[in-house]
Amino acid sequence: MKVYGSDTLFLAPEYMGKVNFASGAIVGIAAGIFIMSWNISTFILHSHRTRFLATTTKPFFKYCVNNAIIPLSFLLFYFYEAFEFATKNELIPVNEFLLIALGFLAGFIFLCAFSFAYFFTADRRIERSLSPLINNNRRRKKIRNAHTTINAGFGMRVGYYLTTRLVWRKTRDVTHYGLDFLDNIFRRHHFAAMISMLLAFLFMIIVGFFLDYKIFQIPAAASVLIFFSLMIGLIGALSYLMKSWSIIFVIGLYFVLNALYNAGWIDPRNRAYGLDYSNNKNHPAYNHASLQALCNPTQIEADKKNMLEILNNWKARQKDKNPIMVFLNVSGGGLRSASFVMDVLQQLDKVTQGNFMRSTFLISGASGGMFSATYFRELYSRKLRNDSINLQSSFYTDQISGDLLNPIFSSMISRDIFCPSQDFQIGKYHYVKDRGYAFERKLNENTMGIMDKSIGAYAEDEKKANIPLMIFNTVVTSDGRKLMLCTQPLSFLMQSNFMEVDSSSLEVDAIDFGALFKNQDPLNIHLLTALRMNATFPYVLPNVWLPTNPVVDVMDAGVRDNYGQETTLRFLNVFQEWIKANTGGVLLVQVRDRPRDGWETSNATPGISGFLVTPATIFQNNWYKLQDYFQNDQITYAKSFIDSNFKRITFMYLPDKPDKRVPLNFHITGSEKKEVLSSLSRPNNAKAFEEVSQYLR
Repeated sequence: MKVYGSDTLFLAPEYMGKVNFASGAIVGIAAGIFIMSWNISTFILHSHRTRFLATTTKPFFKYCVNNAIIPLSFLLFYFYEAFEFATKNELIPVNEFLLIALGFLAGFIFLCAFSFAYFFTADRRIERSLSPLINNNRRRKKIRNAHTTINAGFGMRVGYYLTTRLVWRKTRDVTHYGLDFLDNIFRRHHFAAMISMLLAFLFMIIVGFFLDYKIFQIPAAASVLIFFSLMIGLIGALSYLMKSWSIIFVIGLYFVLNALYNAGWIDPRNRAYGLDYSNNKNHPAYNHASLQALCNPTQIEADKKNMLEILNNWKARQKDKNPIMVFLNVSGGGLRSASFVMDVLQQLDKVTQGNFMRSTFLISGASGGMFSATYFRELYSRKLRNDSINLQSSFYTDQISGDLLNPIFSSMISRDIFCPSQDFQIGKYHYVKDRGYAFERKLNENTMGIMDKSIGAYAEDEKKANIPLMIFNTVVTSDGRKLMLCTQPLSFLMQSNFMEVDSSSLEVDAIDFGALFKNQDPLNIHLLTALRMNATFPYVLPNVWLPTNPVVDVMDAGVRDNYGQETTLRFLNVFQEWIKANTGGVLLVQVRDRPRDGWETSNATPGISGFLVTPATIFQNNWYKLQDYFQNDQITYAKSFIDSNFKRITFMYLPDKPDKRVPLNFHITGSEKKEVLSSLSRPNNAKAFEEVSQYLR
């Protein structure tokens, strides 16, 4: 899970937006629960192999002491990794790290002390209840018989063990005890252990129900550890209670859950917030004929006419008679891309004296890049009404690159698994809270709530060309078609028509969201939901299912076009005549979080494993390169149909060292932010800034 940034959740845990003593203490408590769960479960499963413990005081405590080598090894390794990560990646001073580590130890020791205190009281209760049996010599003889006498060599052969005072002691001979007697002692310990697991389960349910309150938003690492604790407990309980039937039980449970899902009794699917799912009979058909009908010639002409009006409005706002028309494409790449795109946009605003956004007509792209582009456009819109906003402030970069991973993982464990029935309301529509909801809530918090609105709120400003037009793309998982969300109708982009062939013979490979869901209140869809649909990385965020017949779901725009260029070039092709007549040329600004050629990295796996693995992973490893090859080909066509001045200028995040690239996830560390910012001054980007400045002048 390191590729998704899960290591950062454990090595620099956040609570209430900060990495401090409290966050360390909560993770320490969770680590204690995890280790105690392991001890409890293995004690239940394997105590029959160490029956001599039943004749000692505090048997569970002794069991934990003698099994401490694995947890202690883990903790030493964990503290070493955490120190390296915190001081080198998060740039946390050593004294602050020591305070965080102290918090972890305090939480861990507290949980262990509480657990052992609980079992010590259980020991005393067991001792009181069994004392008549222990003291009754004749009763002990009755228990012993030929069939229940213990074989001293059964299971693990234990000759010595550590006492609670860490003294080596030889194990007692327990062959004179009956199995029933010893098992009675262990069963009572097992009951105490089951109670502790039940308490952990109830804790996760409570956290899930109150996750909207910041105080209950515990670090994701703690949620994950507690979830793993419950999994260990569940697997242990199944193995203990059902023995050899446990596998059969799990298989049967799968078929039961599958039947309930197919019957509609359980429904974990995520919905697009703001969209109307209520009337099943009114859901649009999703098939070839229905999609083709959305881009009939009459509709295309009407939508073109609407867009030409917007183009004329854009031209009226420019200072020159034949202005340069800017199209902005931003790449996906999690918060790495979000940070880089925001840095680039702020610098472009500076080198063009605030004219870059005025010259920009259309913005498209994927994932993290669209986070920053959307946020920057909102700030620009507010600056038009309030000059006090400084678009070049580093504060906004810090905001848009704030952590999003912690709430996703916390909600995945606490809410998606344990409390999937909570709902919330947007207008008159109801939706279920899950990690998609947690993601949007956190992104809204990071951006100070200024994007907490529907996409329809931008319709008027986009129509008047006060702000750049924006198209949020997402991809239908069942057939790979692009779904385009925009405030304006886009039927003219639903087919590729570079060669000017008869459109009736072309396949629809893109869908106008507003036209398909015209009866589902499409402009009411939440802006943050549009961003999430555009950035739905598999498994990290839930795929969004849509009210069609049959049902389809959508995911990350990067599956189809990680750079937004395909949409831009198709738009240029459709309106090439207007562009030639009304502009001085087209500037395509592409901001990408990875190099264009990728020669400096190799995906080859050495040895025999490479021979076996490479054929299966060749598409995955070359996904973005294939998009580059295709889009470079498109650029060639674009230059042929746009006779006027056409230029593409690319900004690329290039790491200082190829092997020290900022990872792709929804968390970025302090040192990584500095690394991304420093890439602006590297030769390729310094040259690109100068080219943009000269071209627009």
